[in-house]
Amino acid sequence: MGSNLRLPATLVTAALVLSAFEVHARDLDVRAIASMRSASSASLSPDGARVAYLSNESGSPQVWVSPVGGGPAVQITRSTDRVQGVLWSPASDWLAYAVSRGGGEDVQIYIVRPDGTEARLVTSGEKANNRLYGWNRDGRWLRFGTDRHSPKEIDAFLLDTQTGDIRPVGSGTGIDTIADVSPDGRFGLLNRLASRGDDNLVLVDLQSGAETLLTLHTPPATFSNARFSADGRRIFVISNVDADMAAVGVIGLDDTGQPHPFRVIAARSDAEAEALAMSADRRVLSIRWNVAGRAELSLLDAHTGKLTQGPKLPGDSIGGPLFSQDGRKLVLTLYSAAAPSDVWVADIASGAVTQVTRSTHAGVELGSLVRPTLITYRAHDGLPLSGWLYRPAGVTGPGPLVFIYHGGPESQARPSLSTDVQALVSRGMSVFMPNVRGSSGFGRRFMSLDNGPLRADAIQDIESTTKALVAQGVADSRRLGIMGDSYGGYMTLAGITQYPDMFAAAVDLFGIVDFETFFARTEPWMAAVSKVEYGDPATDRASLRALSPIHRIDKIKTPLMILHGANDTNAPLFESQQVADRLRARGQPVEFVVFPDEGHGWSRLENRVASTVGIAEFFAKHLVEAPIQP
Repeated sequence: MGSNLRLPATLVTAALVLSAFEVHARDLDVRAIASMRSASSASLSPDGARVAYLSNESGSPQVWVSPVGGGPAVQITRSTDRVQGVLWSPASDWLAYAVSRGGGEDVQIYIVRPDGTEARLVTSGEKANNRLYGWNRDGRWLRFGTDRHSPKEIDAFLLDTQTGDIRPVGSGTGIDTIADVSPDGRFGLLNRLASRGDDNLVLVDLQSGAETLLTLHTPPATFSNARFSADGRRIFVISNVDADMAAVGVIGLDDTGQPHPFRVIAARSDAEAEALAMSADRRVLSIRWNVAGRAELSLLDAHTGKLTQGPKLPGDSIGGPLFSQDGRKLVLTLYSAAAPSDVWVADIASGAVTQVTRSTHAGVELGSLVRPTLITYRAHDGLPLSGWLYRPAGVTGPGPLVFIYHGGPESQARPSLSTDVQALVSRGMSVFMPNVRGSSGFGRRFMSLDNGPLRADAIQDIESTTKALVAQGVADSRRLGIMGDSYGGYMTLAGITQYPDMFAAAVDLFGIVDFETFFARTEPWMAAVSKVEYGDPATDRASLRALSPIHRIDKIKTPLMILHGANDTNAPLFESQQVADRLRARGQPVEFVVFPDEGHGWSRLENRVASTVGIAEFFAKHLVEAPIQP
């Protein structure tokens, strides 16, 4: 079966995309896979009896509240737009949540009662990228950031939810996140992003506004998840400033508020620390470790420094966790390759874990979903690389395979549920999700190996990855596909322009094709922090041009599908539009789908289904059903 879908470069609806494909049993299975729901972003009520979280049970991510001990869940918000996150006040019955208007970066913050009443907007309502950072411990002051005052910056503020009073935190001269406020309310901790992969911690006197740099260092280094100790004299933080692999350490403050050097207190040679949470009494911290893509938990006594193993969890990856107010439980999201993400609560003393949500998966037997195997290999220059291989049940030997490159590039392919992956496997194709150089999770050096002109080596990793899977007898060199979203879309376009005879089909989801147009059209704050990662348009124009696939577009022979959200401001629609226009001008077939109600990724059920069905059909047509070329 095949499709002759040729969509114009105009806005189309998901229904139109779906109606363009024939319907048979395999499509119905793919639609069921694409329709699986999920739950995430969990936050407990002050008494620990209820949990607020995001679920797309209604079709798009909305706020729900569920009893921890069992009982019906209640949908709290019914916005036509996607909700990005929700946090329960630590001291009252208020929820704060952020709504992405139109699916793009116009994000507004609201508060609402847990029964859905008294909802009100607390940001200006003017078009701006607002970020919800969290509540202060008093449950009254809300921490948030906004680019409303300068599109090149994210300024930090405290908002009094009772009076509406707004107080600036810091000088407003960077991309700032409020990480914490000291127990006495005197100081704020800002994470100030210098560039992607490099940031600082700044101590701010909330009365005078005076700032103290806490993390003088030679770039690049990261300092994240910072938390004050109970006495306010120490700051716990995750950093890679003294080592390749990120570790947990402490920065002491002297009597004048000046910092002592960062000192490591918890580190692993086989894993990076990636998330830190602190109990309400500031006595215990949870550490989430990234072990080659899988997650493990540890608990750290903030006074003694003693490290103990945290609860063992029935999943591969973890979102969160956050402590209950009494410090006895952790609430988190568990991710697995063969099950939807759901909210769980772990009892710290006993280690017992309880599943709170059960996301629906009608028409999908979870036991039929495929779990991945970790594959290791080497790049052209000997650099060790790895990735996750998914194979249809019972398949051996070389066959059709789709390479899926992750976004970021400071991100990581991990064993969590991807409906695209499972849909492709259900249609008889293997999938390999590589972590090439530039990925996170493997240390600071590895993540910086694609910076600027070094990106040429990351592109060569595409060839190395392809050759490795062919050499290992997994992939048929005549039936290879490549796809990715965001930066993964860039890698897709780089792959089919640099290696025009390598792939039989490609899917680009909202990828960058021209770094010059990306810098000119993306969010100004995004452009400002991307100059080290990609190159500075003012000084590195030649390198950016050499690395931009748009200048090799005439090399493309590979059948290509492009999908993009009309409201995408990170990688603007123009990136995909110019690819489609150039290919059509030279008579090269291209399938171009634009979702008018999405931004940087899909949030609406009908669009997710349309995308997954379309991708599965496209690759099946070119990799499975097409005759083998000699």
